[in-house]
Amino acid sequence: MAKGPAPLRREHLRRQPMAPRGARLHCIVLDTSGSMRRGGRLALAKGHAAFMIGQAARQGDDVALLRFGGQGVELLLPPGRARAAGSLRLRPVGGGGGTPLAEALVQAERLLQRTLRKSGPAECWLWLLTDGRTLEQPQAPLAAQHLVIVDFDDPHKSLGRCAAWAARWGAEHCLAPA
Repeated sequence: MAKGPAPLRREHLRRQPMAPRGARLHCIVLDTSGSMRRGGRLALAKGHAAFMIGQAARQGDDVALLRFGGQGVELLLPPGRARAAGSLRLRPVGGGGGTPLAEALVQAERLLQRTLRKSGPAECWLWLLTDGRTLEQPQAPLAAQHLVIVDFDDPHKSLGRCAAWAARWGAEHCLAPA
């Protein structure tokens, strides 16, 4: 706009500084239970988690990755600067067994609190990638300012648990990308 109809010259350029953004931590909690193996849901969820790690890396954010399933809860990626290569930790992850969702959320809460104590204030996001196929009625993690439930349930035979948890927790509910 500053140049008008004249040819572009250096003095026409304007620099607009961006406001600095505070630290941001994305804690991804991935359901690897037996029900997630049906219909390719686990593969889709792993792909979504890998995409999220890549996005966090591009934005300079921190990321942590927990998985939960028949083998219990496991920290795949400890909290730290997101790297696109972090998604490689997802490749060998298989699924099966039960759904220890409540324990996974307790561990996610501890992880977020420990990270905040150690690293100082940060905007914490908790991303729960699940099909909601459990009878547990977990409590919302308190350390996360933003809760997002990515619903991988069968859209044709949905139990609606993810939407119910989101409503109860005041979380965002989104259907898994197809």
